Amino acid sequence: MVLDKLGNTLRKGITRIGNAILLDKKLLDTIIKEIQRALIEADVDIELVFSLTQKIKKLGLDENIKGIDKKEQLVTLIHNELIEILGGETKELDLSKKSKIIFMGLYGAGKTTTISKVGFYYAKRGKKVCAIGLDTDRPAAMEQLKQMCEKAKIPCFIDKKEKDPIKIYTSFKKKIDEYDLVLIDTAGRDGLNKELITQIEKIDKKIKANHRILVLPADVGQTAKTQATEFQKKLSIDGVIITRMDGTSKGGGAITACAESKAPVYFIGIGEQIHEIETFNSRNFVNRLLGMGDLEALLEKVKSATNEKQAKRMEQSLKDGKFTLRDLAGQLEQMNQLGSMDKLLSMVPGMGGAANKIPKSELAKQENKMKQWKNSISSMTEEEIENPEVLEKQTARIARIAKGSGTTTTEIRALLKQYKLLKEMMKMQNPEKMASGQIDKKMMQKIARQMKGKVKF
Repeated sequence: MVLDKLGNTLRKGITRIGNAILLDKKLLDTIIKEIQRALIEADVDIELVFSLTQKIKKLGLDENIKGIDKKEQLVTLIHNELIEILGGETKELDLSKKSKIIFMGLYGAGKTTTISKVGFYYAKRGKKVCAIGLDTDRPAAMEQLKQMCEKAKIPCFIDKKEKDPIKIYTSFKKKIDEYDLVLIDTAGRDGLNKELITQIEKIDKKIKANHRILVLPADVGQTAKTQATEFQKKLSIDGVIITRMDGTSKGGGAITACAESKAPVYFIGIGEQIHEIETFNSRNFVNRLLGMGDLEALLEKVKSATNEKQAKRMEQSLKDGKFTLRDLAGQLEQMNQLGSMDKLLSMVPGMGGAANKIPKSELAKQENKMKQWKNSISSMTEEEIENPEVLEKQTARIARIAKGSGTTTTEIRALLKQYKLLKEMMKMQNPEKMASGQIDKKMMQKIARQMKGKVKF
C-alpha cells in the first residue's frame, strides 16, 4: 500500500489508544512521538505535524473528558485532522460535457504515461477518449505517447515531422472534435521558464481547454508546493496528478504540499501498469491509512479491470448454467489486473489490519498459484478448456499440460479440484441473480457450510 510505514504507525497508535486502560501523559507522549516521526519520515511539513500532535496532546490531557468518550474523540480527531492535512473533502473533475485537458509538468514528471492511464480510466467508464501529442521538444515524446495509448486502447494523434504544436492541433481539430474527452500532451522543461510559459499559453489560447492539470512526481516531496504554486500563478492550473506514489516515502509531502497551495489532487499513480491510477479522495485515503478500508477505490479498480466481452460471456455462462476453465481464466486475468493481494485487502473495510498480519510470503504464494493456474489453462486444448471433465482420468494429458506450463501434475490436479468446487458453487446459486450481480445470502451460507475446508485459495 501507498505510505505503508505511515499507515502502520498510525494504526498502531490508534490501537494503543483503544486498548489503553489509563490514557496517561506518558503513553500519550509515546504515541505522539511515534506519529510525529512517521509523518516527518513521510515528508509532511513539520508545522503541520506539530499542529496535529499539539491538538492530540491537548485533547488527550483534557481532564473534563473521561474514558471511552476521550478515546473516541482522539481517534476521530486524528482521522479528521489527517483529512484536512491532505486537502479536506476532495472534488472530482467535471467532465459532464465535452472536455479538453492540457497536461503540463517538468521533465521526468510522467506526463505521457499519466495521459494514457487517465485515458484508460475514463474509456473504461464509457467516455470516447483520444490523446494528441503537442510535445515537439523531446524527440521520443510522440512515439512514447503513441505506444502508451495503444496499451490503453485509445486513439492518439501525432505528427513527428511538424515542430509547431499549434499547427499539429489545427491539422487534427476536426477529428478530435468527435471525442468526449481530449487529452493533450505538452512539452516540459527542467524548470518553469519563460519559454515554457509562453508555449503553453499559446496552446491554451488556441485550444480553450476545460482543465489544466499539473503532473508531479511524488518524490519531489514538499517541493511540490513550490511547483504547484508557480504553475498555478503563471498558468492557472485547476489541479494536480501525483505520479509514482508507490515508489517513494515522500508521497505524504507531495500531497500535503499541494493541499497547502490550494491545488486539489485529482489522481495518484500507484504503479507502472496502465490501470494503476486512482482518483484521490482524502477521506478514503485516510480510511485506508488507518486500516478502515477504501471500498470506493476497490470498486473503481474492479471497473478498470472489467473486460466487457468477458463479463458478457460470464453472464451468459451463468444463465446457461455452464462454467468452464475459460471462465475461470477470465476471472484470474481480471484479478491479476486488480493488483497485488495486499493492496486489495487494504481496501476492504475491516481487513486493513488483517492484511498486515498475513505474511507477505503467504500472499505471494497465492498470487503465484493464480499465475500457475492461468499458465496451466493456456497450455490446454480447446476441448480441455471447454470440457475439463475429459482430463479426470487422462494421466498423459495432465502430464503434457504440466510440462507445457512449467508446473507439476499435482498442481494441475489441484486446479481441476478447485474448478469442480467452483462449478458446484455456481450450480447452487440462482443463475439469474448471479448474472445480475445479486447474491442470495442464505444460499451463500449454505454453500459456505458445504464447502467448509474444501476451498483452499
